[in-house]
Amino acid sequence: MNESPILDSEFVASVMAVPPLARRADYTLDVAENRALIRHIEAGGVRTLLYGGNANLYHVTVSEYRDLLDMLAGAASAGTRVIPSIGPDYGKMLDQARILAQTRYRTAMVLPLSGFTTSEGVEAGLTRIAEAAGMPLTMYIKSENYVELDTLARLIERGTLLAVKYAIVRDNPAEDPYLRRLVQSVPAAKVVSGMGERPALVHLREFGLAAWTTGSGCIAPRMVMALLQAVRIGDADTAQRLYEAFLPLETLRDEISLIRVLHDAVTFSKIADMGPILPLLSSTPPEHHAKIDHATQILLALERQLAQKPASH
Repeated sequence: MNESPILDSEFVASVMAVPPLARRADYTLDVAENRALIRHIEAGGVRTLLYGGNANLYHVTVSEYRDLLDMLAGAASAGTRVIPSIGPDYGKMLDQARILAQTRYRTAMVLPLSGFTTSEGVEAGLTRIAEAAGMPLTMYIKSENYVELDTLARLIERGTLLAVKYAIVRDNPAEDPYLRRLVQSVPAAKVVSGMGERPALVHLREFGLAAWTTGSGCIAPRMVMALLQAVRIGDADTAQRLYEAFLPLETLRDEISLIRVLHDAVTFSKIADMGPILPLLSSTPPEHHAKIDHATQILLALERQLAQKPASH
């Protein structure tokens, strides 16, 4: 695991993979299968792993948290940044922050909590959590009501926050006054688009965000890094072709469940067996399995075709 201080340039250099978490039938962590998925993602050139919603960290026990952190740190290569998550509630966050303080991690993402929060309370709480953890935090924004933009800018300026994962869904991602104000208040290099591939191109081109988080890119890491490169160099045709390849699986995730579909898709890909998903979630209903498998196999075939192409110079 990369243990060096985090620079903004890291967020621009790699798409941020958000993998599911493999467990055995008794829900204990499956070290071998998690390592297999990480190796596949790394082989595609992705260098940042964020364990959050797709890993169902909302429901992990605090008693398991140190084992989880140690497993991920040990499974990732020396050049791979691993970012775990904490929360979503304050009490769990504080317990996890004290555990994080004993590790070599450099940031952790705060899982979003709906209701029972105020902007002032979030500011006070995250300040204390960052102090307890001994590291700056990454904020996950899914609602305009979670924190005021002035507060967010203050937390970034003070060093309480290192980065922002932005994930407020819009019918048209290009029309987003809140995001426009956000990138006027906070450096865009610190803001990562947090909703997979669907809004990613608009977020990078129109708002200048650093990169994006990817679930489907855990299956097709070479393709997602090629997409990032195509956007960076302005190769619109290649970017559009690669972008469209992700949409079938992303559409199923949007329609059924972002977390559950990805969990099962990775298993169907045979890259790694994710096992059961931790309660209080469950697997996707069996009637959806065939179409998830179909979309997964198409994406995986395209990824393998790309892997077989000689590198261009």
